[in-house]
Amino acid sequence: MPDARRKAAALVSGGLDSMLAVRVIQDQGIRVEGLNFYTGFCVEGHTQAIRRQDQAKEKRNNALWVAEQLGIRLHIIDVVDAYKDVLLSPAHGYGANLNPCLDCKIFMVAKAREWIEAHDFDFLISGEVVGQRPMSQRKDTLPVVQAESGIGDLLLRPLSARRLPPTRPEREGWVDRERLHDFHGRSRKPQMALAAHYGIVDYAQPAGGCCFLTNEQYAVKLADLWRSRGERRYELDDIILLKIGRHIRPAPHYKVIVAREEGEGNFLHGYRKQYWSLRPLSHVGPYALIDGTPSPADVEWAAQIVARYSKGRDAPLVTVVAQDRDGAERELVVRPLAPAEIPAEWML
Repeated sequence: MPDARRKAAALVSGGLDSMLAVRVIQDQGIRVEGLNFYTGFCVEGHTQAIRRQDQAKEKRNNALWVAEQLGIRLHIIDVVDAYKDVLLSPAHGYGANLNPCLDCKIFMVAKAREWIEAHDFDFLISGEVVGQRPMSQRKDTLPVVQAESGIGDLLLRPLSARRLPPTRPEREGWVDRERLHDFHGRSRKPQMALAAHYGIVDYAQPAGGCCFLTNEQYAVKLADLWRSRGERRYELDDIILLKIGRHIRPAPHYKVIVAREEGEGNFLHGYRKQYWSLRPLSHVGPYALIDGTPSPADVEWAAQIVARYSKGRDAPLVTVVAQDRDGAERELVVRPLAPAEIPAEWML
């Protein structure tokens, strides 16, 4: 019989796999609480909340929503600063883009191990499935996570447990191994069938991805940020801004961030005291920031770029207001650039 006195912490990303892993362990009468680590690179909750065009879409933090559906307490832990070493110097390298997936998993499990030790929990569960991810969920890398995180055999993966060596919770009878699963591979059909079994019909899109670092376009912008600074460093504001607007770099020492719609413009406006900003005056158009150290000529060139994306793109001249970091404004009357004057290599 499972030991109902035991307590498990669960890595809860907000996806279907972690949701099911918790449900399987709850089914055995074990108390579960969730852990969600915030790195700043999470996909959900930023662009949808900002863009006006997405206003009709439901806004939710999937990890919080999953915790509510499961009736568990969720601990959201800020690891923005601690995560920098993982991203900047991953011992196991990157995936297809700038995603340090294996190092990331080791980091998360190590942090979870610290948490369960500090809060007197017995073991950790995760929604990992053997063979689902090419870097962090291969059968040969799962033991690496256990060894390098220090969690050892206190990490239980309920969805694939019967394809893996028994863990301590299984060997000591805290959980019944026969009631765990043997899922493997990239197909999500077994998870979807198990969700139907539990009556779970609403969940985050399977295989939808939850980290901007796996996104090629985002990785290009992050790499460009590092090149422009001459060093690999970032702050939270940097990685948030990379998610917003068109990023156009006419020269190594500055780039222009142009809002794609009103919601993004309102968001960028909040950074007007940290960056040069631009807004069309004579025509309706996007709000924009200049990141870097622009010269007066650069500011004028940036104004021409902003004019290109305004309603005055076909007008001979557009008036654009440029504001420096101290709030001083001046009006620039500029010719909108033609599309051919913005080379593809400027677009990040």
